[in-house]
Amino acid sequence: MLALAAVAPLCATDANVERALTKLDLIESGRAKRGSAIVFTPAEMNAWARTRVPAMYQGIRDPSVELGSGAAGGSAFVDFLKLRQGEGLPTNSLLARLIEGERPLKVSIRFESAGGRATAYLTRLELSGVAITGTALDFLVNQFFLHLFPDAKVNRPFDLPDNIDRIDIRPDGVHVTIRN
Repeated sequence: MLALAAVAPLCATDANVERALTKLDLIESGRAKRGSAIVFTPAEMNAWARTRVPAMYQGIRDPSVELGSGAAGGSAFVDFLKLRQGEGLPTNSLLARLIEGERPLKVSIRFESAGGRATAYLTRLELSGVAITGTALDFLVNQFFLHLFPDAKVNRPFDLPDNIDRIDIRPDGVHVTIRN
């Protein structure tokens, strides 16, 4: 019985990951019904993040997602040196000593979407318990984040994939509405 109790959370996580991947495939393949809304639950979002994000990015551990009304938050432990190395970016030795090691990171975004376009506004970043907002946050995004992820669209509108009309973030899940 004890072994079953230990395995149950892993099975639940795997089922949530599978549901999230199935929904993503439905959307990406264009097989989602026109006008339908596909909902990714908080459990599916977190299961996907826990299994897929560390596999995609070296230096990120224990990611999690929190959903709100038109907003979301995420947290993880991040080793920025490993993250840079994983992206193939060189780092001088002084900077390497400053950013090496795992640190707790929290981010908050506000998200707007309609008519096949969306904008994700980074509203707050907290690194090792120190909150960064406003101009300082914009500086960090431009000087660090966009160097790691040059294709990222932060604080500026972007087109959604052809078959998606909008994405709504709500406490009960991320609602992806397919175009009619």
